[in-house]
Amino acid sequence: MLGRINHIAIAVPDLAAATATYRDVLGAAVSQVQILPDHGVRVVFVNLPNSKVELLEPLDGNSPIAAFLEKNPSGGMHHICYEVEDIISARDSLKAAGARILGDGEPKIGAHGKPVLFLHPKDFCGTLVELEEI
Repeated sequence: MLGRINHIAIAVPDLAAATATYRDVLGAAVSQVQILPDHGVRVVFVNLPNSKVELLEPLDGNSPIAAFLEKNPSGGMHHICYEVEDIISARDSLKAAGARILGDGEPKIGAHGKPVLFLHPKDFCGTLVELEEI
């Protein structure tokens, strides 16, 4: 079911500072800021030869990232995203196996313009998992 790792997401309290660190200190290529109101975040992607790092900043206090940053004020790893060929088939297989899909269980469009779903961290070794259809 799982394909390659699409990205690892890091929640940050200051997106501009985090972007500058990756760009200026680590020498990475970074994307422009994207605002994703449906997900409650601003994001920048750090482009790597084998994957991406997604830097996430909350849009406001209602964002799930804001709650994460309350517990982790300096930021930290938020989730890992795996690619799947068919997100509906993956969702149905996971639900049949007892995995919990977050939200209403229907895919939303993610930062790459593709359908995404999130899986409950308690079902995956304490890690929030995102699936993105390729």
